Amino acid sequence: MFDRITLQVLANHARAAAENMAHTLQRTAHSAFVKETQDFTVMLMDQGGDTFSVPMDFGATWYPGMTYARAIDMIDEYRPGDVAFTNDPYSCFVSTHTPDTHLWKPVFSGDDIVAWTGGHIHNTDMGGAVPASLSRSLTEIHQEGIRFPPMKLVNEGKFDETIMRIMQTNVRKPDLNVGDIKALVGALNTGERKVHAMIERFGRKQFIQGVAALKEQSEAQARSILRNIPDGEYVFADYADEDSDVANPCRLKLTLRIEDDSAVLDFTGSDPQLASSLNVPTGGDPRHTVLLVGIYYILYTLNPKILLNTGMTKPFTCIAPEGTVLNPVSPAAVGMRSLTCARLRSVVFGAFSQAIPHLMPAAPAGNNCIINVMTRDERTKKTVIAAVNPVVGGGGGMPDRDGTNGSGADAAYLKNTPIEITETEVPVEFVMYGLAKDSGGAGRWRGGLATEMAFRVFSPDSRITARNRDRSRFRPWGVLGGRAAGLAHMVVNPGSDSERRMGSADTVILEPGDVIEVRSAGGGGRGNPLEREPWRVLHDVIRGQVSPEAAEQDYGVVIKNGQVDAAATRKLRENATPHTGHYHFGAERDGYETQWTDEAYDTLTEILSGLPIHWRFFAKTEIFRRMKDRSGAEGVKLAFEESRVRFPDLPAPVSENVALAKKA
Repeated sequence: MFDRITLQVLANHARAAAENMAHTLQRTAHSAFVKETQDFTVMLMDQGGDTFSVPMDFGATWYPGMTYARAIDMIDEYRPGDVAFTNDPYSCFVSTHTPDTHLWKPVFSGDDIVAWTGGHIHNTDMGGAVPASLSRSLTEIHQEGIRFPPMKLVNEGKFDETIMRIMQTNVRKPDLNVGDIKALVGALNTGERKVHAMIERFGRKQFIQGVAALKEQSEAQARSILRNIPDGEYVFADYADEDSDVANPCRLKLTLRIEDDSAVLDFTGSDPQLASSLNVPTGGDPRHTVLLVGIYYILYTLNPKILLNTGMTKPFTCIAPEGTVLNPVSPAAVGMRSLTCARLRSVVFGAFSQAIPHLMPAAPAGNNCIINVMTRDERTKKTVIAAVNPVVGGGGGMPDRDGTNGSGADAAYLKNTPIEITETEVPVEFVMYGLAKDSGGAGRWRGGLATEMAFRVFSPDSRITARNRDRSRFRPWGVLGGRAAGLAHMVVNPGSDSERRMGSADTVILEPGDVIEVRSAGGGGRGNPLEREPWRVLHDVIRGQVSPEAAEQDYGVVIKNGQVDAAATRKLRENATPHTGHYHFGAERDGYETQWTDEAYDTLTEILSGLPIHWRFFAKTEIFRRMKDRSGAEGVKLAFEESRVRFPDLPAPVSENVALAKKA
């Protein structure tokens, strides 16, 4: 058994090893998206493939509870020097969209595997229907690029050149893919050396026992947090703007049940599997890492000393019914699952906000929009495809401070690429990059400001993909009297005669001289904005973060000649009416839910869950089409019956068939 001090020493060694892996990858990667934006992961895993250490300062933060067990088991035999890989979302539910290429390597001690090193890189492109492989409009996995089920990429230290040639033939920028993959292999090799160093220091048996103890400690820490949260059932729902090109909202619903030191996250009531790429492939795994990302953030916030490993997932059980947006069946498209995952985190935050309101923030922006450009560089006469920059929104107002500007909480791991580097590597000219005034939700603690960016292209047929675009319709919500944040937008040639507002579209073709402007959403506000100190509001105005008009309208603070007019402010605040209620969603959602009530959605869920999976999205779309001038549960029932009259092959729900059989 490890004593507490020795266990902490092992944890420090493991974290240092993971940090070294991340350094190796970042310093040797080829694409800006990996080396600058840092959309990658590395981890150390135990004998069974459970993660026991991740870096704290590098890369994506989705995977501390990751297990590679399913992927590992799909390879018949491992030898020293082997590296396996996959990017197929449906083979083992490790990779969750095709650009994420996951690699893992066994670490041998003698003839036995004692650990694994692993990680992923987000390839700039994996082929498919659109540059960068991802768009909401895609409808099946086959359109999202080439897929590799789990197989060996490196055999005893030697790359499989046949696999490499197949990949290079099918992707748009093969040099970037190959360079990033080899950088990740180098990182796995670094991790392997560090594991051997730990075995040499602690001994093989003690190392294996210590890794198990690290997972047990993380589980105990997570259970301790849950015991301090009131038992109960907490229900929350939120929306992505559009479920597909037919543009109906996509709803995610969570019923959170906490009992003592365990919790159930029941996503029943979320939308059916979609005919777009917003689906999240989890395989119904009750502890799939993408379902628990919001949990990781909450646990780490409540206990910054918690060990980030698979152990902390053990107290949680997720329910995601098959054939829904959070558990689709093949060949559903999944490329834009990160958009849905952003909304999923908002749903988790919203439910916990009811359970521990004094500790939780308002909603983060939840739309980490990543801009990819495919254009021709007239300087080199070559085609360029590159990720330009993530346009990340603000964090929600916190219990004791404003939300973070332009780096919103759950998406803060995506680093911005300096404009100088982007303009050197990509033939575009930035005309704006900064924070958007008045975009953070008003509150005692203001929501973080949105990011806005605009650039000009110079070559014909320049193709822009802005993946994860959302929050153009439904705002990030405020809490405890705080207000919802500003909306996102994308505009071509803003302020000109040829201006085009793109709604939630995520692809556009630009011609020479065209400018595209992209703005994220802000973070929601927390607490009554009328209680924000006037001097704070004045500072916001001076810094250009809040306009004088918004200071007066939202905060009741009158500013004249660069100073607070105390008498006018006092009078204005005395006559103002604060918002009541736990959440503030904004007029858009409030208006929508007068028609689409909770009862209406419950009825919709009951109908759709009784249909064969391949009918569900069609039936949802037809019901929405027939809801004009209708509302509530009865409106949904009537709309469905009209749909069945129009489409006689549309089956009755299973529950209805059972009822009819009993009646007969």
